[in-house]
Amino acid sequence: MALLAERPGRVPGDGIDAGVAAHYGDPLREQRAMARGCAVVDRSDRGLVVVTGADRLTWLHSLTSQHLEQLDDLTSVEGLILSPHGHVEQDLWFTAIGEEVWIDCEPGKAAELAEYLDRMRFMLRVEVEDRSDQFAMATLIGPRAAEVVADLLGGPAPGPGLLAGAPWGWARGLPFDREIDLVGTDAGIDEAVRRAIDAGAQPAGQMAYDAWRVEHLRPRLGRETDHRTIPHEIGLIGQAVHLNKGCYRGQETVARVHNLGRPPRRLVKLHVDGSQHTVPAPGAKVLSGTREVGFLGTSAMHYEEGPIALAVVKRNVADGAAVVIRDDEAEYAAVVDSGLTV
Repeated sequence: MALLAERPGRVPGDGIDAGVAAHYGDPLREQRAMARGCAVVDRSDRGLVVVTGADRLTWLHSLTSQHLEQLDDLTSVEGLILSPHGHVEQDLWFTAIGEEVWIDCEPGKAAELAEYLDRMRFMLRVEVEDRSDQFAMATLIGPRAAEVVADLLGGPAPGPGLLAGAPWGWARGLPFDREIDLVGTDAGIDEAVRRAIDAGAQPAGQMAYDAWRVEHLRPRLGRETDHRTIPHEIGLIGQAVHLNKGCYRGQETVARVHNLGRPPRRLVKLHVDGSQHTVPAPGAKVLSGTREVGFLGTSAMHYEEGPIALAVVKRNVADGAAVVIRDDEAEYAAVVDSGLTV
């Protein structure tokens, strides 16, 4: 169920975000709410897989890039499932709630995740269930986000990685500045979102959220990743990859590239020429002269900076470099604003 489906001005998203709002009439105003007050973003299209059973933590620890053996109750952490060659296949959030581990994932990825986990159970005491149809999420963003969540909870907002419970569901503190997730059932999160709006939050769609991600150099699976992306290239080492744990699929690549310190590509933010009054399409080629040096991920029109984008480019493309973005419709001049140092 999409949250705020009946709200005036709602325009539905497309592609992987078809299940949520693209905007509610003015994406630039929605961005200003994120920057200056508090915005609430419908992310109810995310999937949820729940793992139960006595071996759930040690089992998930062995399969993923994150240290999960001692994940405390009411805590949450990001982790990855990698291919045997260390390429990113799933970007996940693990949340311990009582005797369950909730794993939320990108839209459309829950069935694939549940199938993979089910194949890996062997004789262990674990059960895997796709509960995406019972799950909803909204994210509060902005300098007033903690204040609004405190109003919902009747007490302090949770800190990074921590959960706080309420009759409508859970509030989850994220390690990103000014962001808090609300997670629970459709009905519960619908109630929480309406209460958040009463407390001063402004509804914002995926276009505003994408602009926020680009501004803060935040990658997303399926946008800033391709079939050969490794965690080092998009800033996930340390955040979603624990470097001091036992074996897991893809660990050899992670360790080798970390020790050498030379990943082949890096995530960068681009300032795009705005004279065409459009933004380039995801997946467009990034060129340095006539040489292809990377691909475009998310592009957005920012309320202050104009057209901006995230791209994954060869490591030797320097900050400040001039590049060209070429999609099927047009070419755009761009400048590398900044990027991950790798």
